[in-house]
Amino acid sequence: MTTEKTKKTAVRVETIERTSILHTIEIEVDASRVRKAFDRAYRDLAKQVRVKGFRPGKAPRSVLEKLYGASVAEQLEHTLVSETLSDAIELAEIQPVSEPAISAGKPAPDASFKYTASLEVSPEIELPDLTGLPAIRPEVSVEDTEVEERLEELRNANAPLVEEAEGTALARGHTAKIDFVGRIDGEIFEGGTGQGVPLEIGGGRFIPGFEDQLTGAQAGDDRDVTVTFPEVYGNPEVAGKEAVFAVHIVDVRKPQIPELDDEFAKDLGEFDSLDALRARIRTDLEAGQERESKETFRTTLMDALLERMEFGVPPGMIDRQLQNQLASAHKRMEGQLDHDAIHAQLDRWREEWRPRAERDVREMLALQAIAKAQEIEVADDEVAAKIDEMMGDAHEQGARMREMHEDEQLREALRHQLQDEKVLDFLASAAKIE
Repeated sequence: MTTEKTKKTAVRVETIERTSILHTIEIEVDASRVRKAFDRAYRDLAKQVRVKGFRPGKAPRSVLEKLYGASVAEQLEHTLVSETLSDAIELAEIQPVSEPAISAGKPAPDASFKYTASLEVSPEIELPDLTGLPAIRPEVSVEDTEVEERLEELRNANAPLVEEAEGTALARGHTAKIDFVGRIDGEIFEGGTGQGVPLEIGGGRFIPGFEDQLTGAQAGDDRDVTVTFPEVYGNPEVAGKEAVFAVHIVDVRKPQIPELDDEFAKDLGEFDSLDALRARIRTDLEAGQERESKETFRTTLMDALLERMEFGVPPGMIDRQLQNQLASAHKRMEGQLDHDAIHAQLDRWREEWRPRAERDVREMLALQAIAKAQEIEVADDEVAAKIDEMMGDAHEQGARMREMHEDEQLREALRHQLQDEKVLDFLASAAKIE
């Protein structure tokens, strides 16, 4: 489909619908506007440059054209596009969802300037029957055995380490305090030394093979441990290389599991009795199951919805979603890995995460289409109430709350979140839930 329109700002556009999500605008800027742009550019240039044989600002335009014509045309190409693109998009009545791709030649004086802009747009989504969508909502039920298992985990996590008797051999479950010096090709390397470092035998926190070679050692022993660093490692200078560690066993300790009684509960700091601790554990487990149940319900409901819908997804929206996810991951990894290791990991995730990014965009478009069709909106007071809820207790409020209420980006994100929740509630009301 092709449409042609003209704007008073000397811009004429012709819109071509290539696909349901890709439109091309052929844009023509009137010759009079191009001429004025060239005149302005050469006037400004004459004031800025010094040409041999002419007084400042007096060099003829013909001389400037010979010297700077190519660069002026290149500059005006970008200037004319930036000055007219928004008008052209408005005239074409298109709402792009990603940055347009521009194709343009060099403008010339006394001639119209033509260029094209390819833009991705949101697809027109035809909604299916939204009743009876099959979805799964697991029941929330915490068994007594789960509570006891969590108690055992707490006992082990809070067990003090007690030094073993002299002559005790290191075995799985022991924690050794060690001093070590690592060498590669006989040379000490950065990060390869340590003193008084705790090492849990069987914990798997050191390089594979390191702990196994210390099994059977006693306090006061010295051992050489030979290991090979993984090919992918935080320090690329040692990745894949063989290293020899001279290790001294300072002492051998084992955890002393506390008795499961009221005193144990009180030692955790906020419980009067073992029964109170059990009650908190049950509450926390139920909350975790509730979150998992809601996530399962949402996922299965969206699976069923998307199976009934067929629409194209603009690649630019997927790219932007993926880039946002990678940027968040980059921020989380800063300070934990070096620059090269971070970017190697991000490159792997770039391919692995693309399907998830496409799914996220597809869900967003589907939910927005339903919200529009059902006229589901979120009022300002609902957004404000959500911010108040996020702030929690009164002592946390004040300047920070005012800042959040005035943050337009945050308010818009919360508005979309609350709208999605309303749409999901609408779908759930007519769903077939197992």
